[in-house]
Amino acid sequence: MALALEQARLAATEGEVPIGAVLVCDGAVVAHGRNARESAADPTAHAEMIAIREGADRLGRWRLSGCTLYVTLEPCPMCAGALVNARIDRLVFGAADPKAGATGTLYDLSADARLNHAFEVRGGVLEEECGQILKEFFQRLRSRR
Repeated sequence: MALALEQARLAATEGEVPIGAVLVCDGAVVAHGRNARESAADPTAHAEMIAIREGADRLGRWRLSGCTLYVTLEPCPMCAGALVNARIDRLVFGAADPKAGATGTLYDLSADARLNHAFEVRGGVLEEECGQILKEFFQRLRSRR
């Protein structure tokens, strides 16, 4: 999670919402991502999506079984759906997202029996640090307006 926080801090310096993600497979970091929606002008450029794409490319496979995704904020429905489709084994996130969280807060795509894959979820890891970086980012943004 510390590496995901580093990615979140980099995103903030780039003017992006500070969310970071790291994909670990078989104990090794294989990919990382940070929000890039503004710079890429791409609504799908979430930290999780970037890490998943990079990981699949590096591993040469779309099935990311055996992998854990660490992300600083609970995934939204799009990202949680990508975790299902990528067959990720485990998600570890920092702060819960009361507005868009899709792995237990608003929805739970990680354990929906109607879907073809389920994955383990552990939330609240370095929760305070993960939430604080977001709070500070949005406070700075509001103060500039």
